[in-house]
Amino acid sequence: MRGPVSARRVGCALIYLLVACSGRGSERKGNPPPASAAGTTFTLFALAEVRGQIEPCGCTTDPLGDLARTARAVAEARDRGPVVVVDAGSLLYPRERVDPVALGQENLKADLIARVYTDELQAAAVGLGPADLTTGPGNVRIPRQVANLPAAAGVALAAPTTIAVGTERIGVFGVIDPAQVPDLHATDPIEAAKGAVAALQQAGATRIIGLATMDKKSATALARQVPGIDIMVVALGVNAPEPDKVPASAELVGSTWMLYPANRGQVVSRLEVTLRPGPGPLVDAVGPAAAKDRAHELGERIATLDDELTRFAADPTADPVFVAARTQERADLIAARDALGKDPRRIPASGSYFELAQVRIAKVLACDAGVVAAKQDYTRASGAANVEAAKTAPPPAPLVKGQAGYVGGEECASCHQEAVDFWKTTRHAQAWATLVKVDKQFDFDCIGCHVTGWDRPGGATMGVNETLRDVQCETCHGPGSIHVDADEQDLKKTIVRAPAVDLCGTECHTPQHSDTFDRTAYLRDIVGPGHGAAARTALGDGPTGHALRTAGLAKAASALGAGCPK
Repeated sequence: MRGPVSARRVGCALIYLLVACSGRGSERKGNPPPASAAGTTFTLFALAEVRGQIEPCGCTTDPLGDLARTARAVAEARDRGPVVVVDAGSLLYPRERVDPVALGQENLKADLIARVYTDELQAAAVGLGPADLTTGPGNVRIPRQVANLPAAAGVALAAPTTIAVGTERIGVFGVIDPAQVPDLHATDPIEAAKGAVAALQQAGATRIIGLATMDKKSATALARQVPGIDIMVVALGVNAPEPDKVPASAELVGSTWMLYPANRGQVVSRLEVTLRPGPGPLVDAVGPAAAKDRAHELGERIATLDDELTRFAADPTADPVFVAARTQERADLIAARDALGKDPRRIPASGSYFELAQVRIAKVLACDAGVVAAKQDYTRASGAANVEAAKTAPPPAPLVKGQAGYVGGEECASCHQEAVDFWKTTRHAQAWATLVKVDKQFDFDCIGCHVTGWDRPGGATMGVNETLRDVQCETCHGPGSIHVDADEQDLKKTIVRAPAVDLCGTECHTPQHSDTFDRTAYLRDIVGPGHGAAARTALGDGPTGHALRTAGLAKAASALGAGCPK
């Protein structure tokens, strides 16, 4: 929920705002349909913080972020007219440091991403982020737009460039916060941005796109101090928004429209930009694709003001002038929301403008066949690489004296057959099979939640897991070797009877992997006759985990995009 907004900010959001334009640098060719009398229109796709994701894990009801679907969306837009694809950085790897055992998989994934960005997406410019430097500055694979990085840093750099779009030239440059790459001796990003903008303007750029890897405060300062940037795409690092937090509107800072794309390619910012003749202002026009999201955003602001006004009404010390301003603000927001309902397409009669749509890269979107095939090749290659890496990988930490190890469910069944029989009816008993079905049983991104005791002392590894496949008893009740060997009088002391309340939610049923998780509901699925019958009775009637997931799948729709295997 967003906090209160000032009357001035709301007023600015409700009118067309002007943006300065500019441009210079080396020139690249875009898609060249001629500009019409009405101007040149092109599609801008903006991404950031993809972090090595080529596809979602598939565990959630509405998995988002897939390279094949993004490639198809770009191709379809390119069939309609010119397209410019930019990415602000942190593209290749999930994090700055990767487990050496998993590095083979991550390198293959980074290679695939780089190829798709070069061939299918035909990315015009890619910035740099810390998650691109995992294997060193000399291995970023794609030349990067970083105007404040010296050549001595060792990163393959691209000079600020102009892209021909019809009769227009779009300038692009990038900068990074030096604190994010302390070993690369980056210079002041604001001064570098000023120089890049001036160079692009001299080269004839009519509009300028900036790529920035930095926190929001720093990006805001840059936008205010560097005039001439029309649109800035910002890679926010760990603060890159989850899909439900991506703003429906671009944010105006000074004369620059700011975009903060979702992490892991889950939501791609798509702008339909129309440049009419002349250097007039660039306006944020609400198009039909964005009207629903924009109306929802306005509704959230109205709800926030309603809460404030309710509190003010009960507070005799509330400043009446301030309350009146908030009341007027609420009225303006309601008027704006109502206007969207009546006429969602609000295109200015003259001047240049853009329409923003935040595109959810969901399973209903079609897939690019070539990228699908490349991902399947990657899965086979990474599986083989991981199996080989596991052969020489160090084993999990050895058991220390008095520490229990994992024994596997068959050992548990020797005394708890009824409980094991019940477990076999649950989803936990199918965990390994779900990986095998999609050929992901040798994927480091997946296996940890589908075996027991992953990377724990005496637990499962990529190379040794035969007796610990599936989410077995010891996942919740702890390793059982001491329990197996204990005297009857000590049995209860050697095992976890009830797991920690936060175990599931912090281990595998995280929001990223289990969006419908509710502990009570999910417990109803895994306790019952022979396995916590009394606990199941205490839980009582109510939704089960299966019911929540079924409802989530229904809400997300079951349709699968054309050409997509899943």
